[in-house]
Amino acid sequence: MKILIGPDSLKDSVSANQFCHIASELITTYWPEDELITIPLADGGEGTVEALVEGTQGRFITLDVIGPLGISVKARYGLIHNDEVAVIEMAEASGLQLVPEHLRNPMKTTTFGTGELILDAISKGCKKIIIGIGGSATNDAGIGMMQALGYKCLDVNENDVAFGGEGLLKLHTIIPPNETQTALYQSIDIQVACDVSNPLFGSNGAAYIYSEQKGADPKMIKQLDQGLRNYSDCVKKSLNIDISTLPGGGAAGGLGASIFASLNGELSQGFDIIRQVVGLDDFFSEHLDLVITAEGQLNHQSLNGKLPIELAKLANAYNIPTIVLVGSTELSLDDLKETGIIGTFSIVDGPMTLSESMDNGEQLIKQTLHNILSLLHNMYK
Repeated sequence: MKILIGPDSLKDSVSANQFCHIASELITTYWPEDELITIPLADGGEGTVEALVEGTQGRFITLDVIGPLGISVKARYGLIHNDEVAVIEMAEASGLQLVPEHLRNPMKTTTFGTGELILDAISKGCKKIIIGIGGSATNDAGIGMMQALGYKCLDVNENDVAFGGEGLLKLHTIIPPNETQTALYQSIDIQVACDVSNPLFGSNGAAYIYSEQKGADPKMIKQLDQGLRNYSDCVKKSLNIDISTLPGGGAAGGLGASIFASLNGELSQGFDIIRQVVGLDDFFSEHLDLVITAEGQLNHQSLNGKLPIELAKLANAYNIPTIVLVGSTELSLDDLKETGIIGTFSIVDGPMTLSESMDNGEQLIKQTLHNILSLLHNMYK
């Protein structure tokens, strides 16, 4: 058989790259006549940098940047395609995992470090930047990022506003960097992996939908929403850009809206961006027999653009079946009937805790994959 292995990571257990190594070693040992194409993948969330860098023989850059709490943290991003393309996960510099639970407060947390990563990539001559914006600790509408890039975010007295969501409440004027710097920003192709369509503010906006998990209480949520509304008004007044109804503007606490407004970034589904960067379509013209992918969990949200579903749909367009290995699934065969997935297989093969399954992810994947491929090879030999 000719098989494409294209997994996402199983979060906090097995990376996409590790999955590819496990599958390659297993298949080479038991079915050496099979042809393999291995591509570690991601859809813009956790693991995107690692998957794209390792999948394209790129390199990592590590920097000291201002973290979400305003103190220095180490964050890395990737350079691929001869250092012409940067891949950034905003969670590396501004993510919720960087903030202890008792310190989570989106009135204070900032995206400044994400701006520093972007600025460093630009300084290295990148012509294109891919930014995954999942997992944020922030609700500052990206003003921290803008400040790092040289935008002045001022109050009515022309003083810099504070970091975090509280700064949005006092924001009065936004002044872009000098013309040369602004023109440089506008010349770069910036693509934002954004798999939500929430607007910036309102009942379905960033504050009301996402800020509670970042530490906001009901009173704070109202204040944050007011700040996002004020930010939208200031962007329209200062930059002549309307972000009030931008689909995805509420992603990552409004970072989606600010990348659009300050960097002319394009918000797209993560899979569509990865598909283009990796050149996925090219692999499907090679007469594949099977696609194997993986994900930590499949649920009904997965049907809205998550990697295994979108990869299976792409394979199905070429009449190639897909199987998915998962930690768990909430989807039925009826849910998957239009996707081209012929089977989902949980790697959890008996009673065990979540931590046990995560700690033993590699062995569980190996056992499950061996069982699946043994069946397929015996059916078609």
